[in-house]
Amino acid sequence: MAISLEYVVKETTGNLWRNRLMSLAAVLTISVSLALAGASLLLKQGVSTATSQWKGGVQLLIFMQPSATTAQTKAVSSQLNSLPEIKSYFYMDQAKSYVEFKQLMANSPDLVQSVTQSQIPPSFRVVLKNPNDAPSVGSLFQQQVGVKDVNFNRGAINTMLHVTSIVQLVIVALAVILLISASVLILNVIRVAIFSRRREVAVMKLVGATNWFIRIPFMLEGMVQGLVGALVAVVAVVGIQALFEYVVSHFQVAVLSNFLVSSHDVLMTELFVVAMGIIVGTAGSAFAVRRYLEV
Repeated sequence: MAISLEYVVKETTGNLWRNRLMSLAAVLTISVSLALAGASLLLKQGVSTATSQWKGGVQLLIFMQPSATTAQTKAVSSQLNSLPEIKSYFYMDQAKSYVEFKQLMANSPDLVQSVTQSQIPPSFRVVLKNPNDAPSVGSLFQQQVGVKDVNFNRGAINTMLHVTSIVQLVIVALAVILLISASVLILNVIRVAIFSRRREVAVMKLVGATNWFIRIPFMLEGMVQGLVGALVAVVAVVGIQALFEYVVSHFQVAVLSNFLVSSHDVLMTELFVVAMGIIVGTAGSAFAVRRYLEV
């Protein structure tokens, strides 16, 4: 028996309407869980963006003046080479620093356009043998000619990473619990739909309907619930990101500006949320069909 698109759509919408309260509960549960998962991903990306300068175990940043001469830069490099506390270091010239600046401020195009490469300070990224030596080593360069600023906030960065890791773990755990709950709700919705149509299913088998002809409307029902829940979660994630950007720009919270993520990262998060919604909905309905639909 051929599968008609009109039949599949009619049966799926009919099942959803008959069990609309349970379907709504499943959709809302999926929405909340996926919104939490999306927010966790944005948090992770924001922290990664904010701490990009400290990657590779960097514990000390020495920012040179944008107008620093080659001789002044070489003097700092030579001094770094001579210090026994230094494990390694690398130099970020203005071109690389400008690229990094544009990545960090990807969601602040007005700021990016107002700053030229010549205004960006190059920097030395220093890894120390003992992180506790950062203040003493940094003080050696504070007043050096050509040096603009010295930053050694690695301890604060590590604390932030630790705290955000715990927050992410809690959010992800809660999201997983809710996703499992949503899967169980979808399973129950499909089970109720199967039970309410058990006689109709028996008749369809008698007239030669194939197993997939009977199964597809039930499976599509779960997939629709997952997709709708995911779309609601996408709206919530976009709203969270927009609210965060508004707070940063309206109240000029400079500390939080480094946590802004690019539109590309937001889009990737949205695609992940939609994919997860479809997978959870389809998996829950497929299990219910396999478990409760005797065909």
